[in-house]
Amino acid sequence: MPIDGRASGQGRVFQTGGDQYIEEHHHHYGAGTGSLLAPQSVGPRPPQGAAVPDSVRVPLVGRAPGILRDRADLMERLRAAVTGPGGDVHVLHGLGGCGKTAVAHTLFTEAVRDHGRVGLWVNASERISLRAGMLAVAGDRGATTGELAAAAGGQRAAADLVWHYLDHSAQRWLLVLDNADDPTVLEEGGWLRTSPLGTVLVTTRHATSPLWRGTGTARHPVGVLPEADAAQVLCDLAPDAGTVESAQKVARRLGCLPLALTLAGSHLSHQLLESWSMDEYDRKLSEDSTALVDQGAAGTGSGQSRHLVGRTWQLSLDALAGQGLPEATTLLRLLSCWAADPVPLSLLMPVARGEVDFGHLDPPLAADRVEPALRGLLDHSLIGMVEADGRRCVQAHGVLLDSVATGVPEEQRAALAEAAGQLLEAALPPEGSVSAEARAELRLLTPHAFSLLRTAPGESAARLAAHAARQVLDAGDWPGALAMSRAVADMAVRSLGEEHPVALDVQDVLGRALLRMGHFHESEATHRRVLEARERVLGPDHPDTLRSCFGLNQPLDVLDRDEEAEQLLRRAIEGQRRVLGEDDAETLTSRAQLLEVLAELRKEDEFDTEASAVVEACERALPPDHLTTLLARHLMGYGLKEFGRYAEAEPVARRTLADRTRVQGADHPQTLSATFLVGFVAHALGKRDDAIALFQRLVEGRTRILGEEHPTVALDRALLARWEAQAQP
Repeated sequence: MPIDGRASGQGRVFQTGGDQYIEEHHHHYGAGTGSLLAPQSVGPRPPQGAAVPDSVRVPLVGRAPGILRDRADLMERLRAAVTGPGGDVHVLHGLGGCGKTAVAHTLFTEAVRDHGRVGLWVNASERISLRAGMLAVAGDRGATTGELAAAAGGQRAAADLVWHYLDHSAQRWLLVLDNADDPTVLEEGGWLRTSPLGTVLVTTRHATSPLWRGTGTARHPVGVLPEADAAQVLCDLAPDAGTVESAQKVARRLGCLPLALTLAGSHLSHQLLESWSMDEYDRKLSEDSTALVDQGAAGTGSGQSRHLVGRTWQLSLDALAGQGLPEATTLLRLLSCWAADPVPLSLLMPVARGEVDFGHLDPPLAADRVEPALRGLLDHSLIGMVEADGRRCVQAHGVLLDSVATGVPEEQRAALAEAAGQLLEAALPPEGSVSAEARAELRLLTPHAFSLLRTAPGESAARLAAHAARQVLDAGDWPGALAMSRAVADMAVRSLGEEHPVALDVQDVLGRALLRMGHFHESEATHRRVLEARERVLGPDHPDTLRSCFGLNQPLDVLDRDEEAEQLLRRAIEGQRRVLGEDDAETLTSRAQLLEVLAELRKEDEFDTEASAVVEACERALPPDHLTTLLARHLMGYGLKEFGRYAEAEPVARRTLADRTRVQGADHPQTLSATFLVGFVAHALGKRDDAIALFQRLVEGRTRILGEEHPTVALDRALLARWEAQAQP
């Protein structure tokens, strides 16, 4: 049979007289991307399981980033590398979703468009894609079909072939090795090298690989965006969804993570059936942040795991499990029970020392696996090392923690929450600790106690959070105690019921914090409600009920309802003597508080008798420097001042100030209260310069610690102004 075929233009005719296998490859390059006459690869069929990339000249990353925000300094350094003499490697490392690939994409685009470089992009996430991509790079740079077939078949060193052609390229180039999260993929076979003809840019989550420390290699951390730039990303993507201020709220809730911002902005700009504003989106985020954010993937044209907040970090955890570190998943799930604030490493020490057994968790977390698991999480940028209040801490991004918590299997949640609570409880300072070190510990730990309650609401978590709130109040962070006790009380009431003993306990803390912050009427209402509930639930002589009698007397005293305050306090003292004992610290605290009420009721004889008796009882029954002893002396000095016995009051007041400064610190509100007492007495004794200096310190301290709006600050300022005016000649 005669064979006759014709073709025109770009047509092809293949003629043969027998069965043949024909494979044809077409390569299309835009203007400025290389000579069409240069040798082109017509490569062999890929090995089993491999896939030749559709292109190495185009970044195959889904939706291209728009405007790159807050990367100016980094981009300047990378541009200098691309336009310079070459021969170096630059490594962008950071948490998944922080925008490493976006930086690489922007640099790639500029290098090709503005600087005449050949751009080469390879997916380095796994061995097969790296090998296929790098061989495609060799073909792009001139390797022949035979050379590529030999390399693919293992008949010649593949990496050597690639780098030979990169080293002999007719044009300068930029090679991007994207998503190199497992550095061993690059290390095995020697794929990462340098060449005088180009620049290599690596993006990776692995921050600490020795491979990044070679000669000619520079590392660049890529983190989250500043809040203003993060808000602008949202405005860039969804300009009609709200104001910059609203965008800042959303950005803050998303932790300024570029991936989350991109998905959120895409969601807002692609809504059809609903049209949420940024404010509405912010409210929705509080309900289910991870699932809501990932809905924006439809607008980006990508459903890949790397492009989803809820799944991107699982890639790193899977890699760690593959490296023999399944415990990293357990440790990160444990961290997800807590807040996105710094977590002191000391919190994890009981596990590492084997003092607690977490073998029941899945995967089990043994003592000797804590350190390797931590290192694995650090290596993959899932956590970072930070220092807070002079303590070494680890910290994870809030969106990461939310997505990890969402992915915890239901049957494991209770065990994880119990383990997280056990570690927190062991780490809290002892009851009554008022040292600067204890306050620093509380600042670090209390956000985690509240977060645990939010993550796993229930009696155990509520009790722990109530305990932490009380310690914060005692330590002198009155604004912090008010904010925390409000939030904890609300959650405890919702999860346990208003009259549950634990819910009542945290409401008691709230009432005391309200008193300290000057909300006297609200404090009275809270204490009265708690007292009535405790009388019903616990009975009139229960220690908690008697504690509520003490608590309610204080706002009543401030509100000049002294007779009712006295009745409640005497009831507390009588009951505590009977139930707790004469020398119990709570009994002695109530007796000390009675001194203030007696002074205001002008019961001077009883005051004199009781003041000496309670101070002596405290000194006999309690350890040195016990806070109840300091309170007794403080209120003894206060009573003497109220009776106008300033000469007697002065040594008591000055000792109180010295003791509180030594024990509680100069900035504790109770120390400042003692400063008021000493200053007032000094002025009454004619020591005006001393009094003015003390009140200047007092006003500065109370304003800084309690806030400008606190009622005592206004009174202090007025008194100081009057004294300063009187001192003028």
